[in-house]
Amino acid sequence: MRCRRRTRMILLLFGTANYISDHYFSDRRYFKRLLLQATILVISLDNLSQYCGQLPMSQDKPSQDTPSSKPWGGRFSEATDAFVERFTASVGFDQRLYHHDIKGSIAHATMLARSGVLSDAERGQIVSGLEAIGRDIEAGRFDWSVSLEDVHMNIEAALTERIGTTGKKLHTGRSRNDQVATDIRLYLRDEMDAIAAELRRLMQGLLGLAEREAATIMPGFTHLQTAQPVTFGHHLLAWFEMLYRDAGRLADCRRRVNQMPLGAAALAGTSYPIDRNYSAELLGFDTVTENSLDSVSDRDFAIEFCACAALVMTHLSRASEELVLWTSAQFDFIDLPDRFCTGSSIMPQKKNPDVPELVRGKTGRVNGHLISLLTLMKSQPLAYNKDNQEDKEPLFDTIDTLRDSLRAFADMVPSITAKKANMYAAARRGFSTATDLADYLVGRGVAFRDAHEIVGKSVAYGIEKNKDLPQMSLEELQSFSTIIEQDVFDVLTLEGSVAARNHIGGTAPDQVRAAVARAKQRLDAIGRQ
Repeated sequence: MRCRRRTRMILLLFGTANYISDHYFSDRRYFKRLLLQATILVISLDNLSQYCGQLPMSQDKPSQDTPSSKPWGGRFSEATDAFVERFTASVGFDQRLYHHDIKGSIAHATMLARSGVLSDAERGQIVSGLEAIGRDIEAGRFDWSVSLEDVHMNIEAALTERIGTTGKKLHTGRSRNDQVATDIRLYLRDEMDAIAAELRRLMQGLLGLAEREAATIMPGFTHLQTAQPVTFGHHLLAWFEMLYRDAGRLADCRRRVNQMPLGAAALAGTSYPIDRNYSAELLGFDTVTENSLDSVSDRDFAIEFCACAALVMTHLSRASEELVLWTSAQFDFIDLPDRFCTGSSIMPQKKNPDVPELVRGKTGRVNGHLISLLTLMKSQPLAYNKDNQEDKEPLFDTIDTLRDSLRAFADMVPSITAKKANMYAAARRGFSTATDLADYLVGRGVAFRDAHEIVGKSVAYGIEKNKDLPQMSLEELQSFSTIIEQDVFDVLTLEGSVAARNHIGGTAPDQVRAAVARAKQRLDAIGRQ
């Protein structure tokens, strides 16, 4: 109200001064400009004074809540300090667990009704109330309260407000300790399934590109120096193998995630006649956890997932590094679609591979979350401690980062275009068929170490004369060994070199195509698990 009065007074002042300028000043535009600047200054100062009046004091006032307004307030004689309330609250980030919290509560209520702790009518009230709360949250109609600390207490308080005393019975036979452990496992399980689907989609894209480029010759590198010619398809299959191992690790990790801690209560179990196996069946868990102390304090599953995620991101980062190199003018091996790149604000010729660069950078972020969780758990005594509230943000961010990185790669990889001529020309440089010449000599009875020395001398000659091995004449090659004959040029060509590696795991085009076929079968098997 006071703000509206100020605004009306300022507008009245401006109108009056404007009238005066029109009737009494010759240079009206100049006066109006000064008047407008002064008005803006007045409004700004007015807003600043209001803002300053709203700044929090250095010492927070006590919370308006009474001890009894908290679900745990019976033992306390004074309200929680307002700053402490905000400092200890987790609802700002754990509200994303709402769907799984409601799902777990419905299963818990169903189990309590079956065990005779709740009546069927009470169970029906609780389930209807929880489902209505879920719809409100999804529609954005739910008011989250910091004073209620977390997602669990917010939902329970809303349930009690809606259905009365029956809502207070939902927490019978459980604690927030086993409740949150169950919620996180349910949430992580679903997210891991979504991540596994993105991982499979990326692997399918890699196989399609590898099959298309099975015979495309490029230089293979060690120490980032030209080593031997390989095919682009063979190189892509190396990425596939990394991700295939990642898929296996995630599947193995999921088995340990999918164990239910609900029923462990605070730390010692409960005296109520609960049926944990029935709850596990309702929630789709493979089994129940065996020890109540461990059940509420274990975060191994979150750490293990983050370790798996760090490895996936490491593999994506290695691929990203190669994509960044290959798109540079110095390599110019591939082209990425424009939709996965950005330009420069000052250099109009630039096309920056932002997606691979960002994935490479985000790897450090995920690695950091792994270290954070390991450090979080390293000194905790049994059983649950408030420290464990700090497990969620690094876990949630790891999930989001990994899923988005995989999605970006899965969308981008199938659209990579190989610049075959540039790859081929690069493979011809750097004496990439030197090992083939050594193998040729060994095949004619020369000891490998002697062959190695002969080829080393021929390479030194080539550097001096600026000639690669296939460019030398037969006479030049025979000056290093009279054993060399005309058929040496069959193995010194790039095509001859890659074709000679014709075994499982080799770079020969036929072997690449066979490897793609086997990989498709392995990938299908993962999808059926």
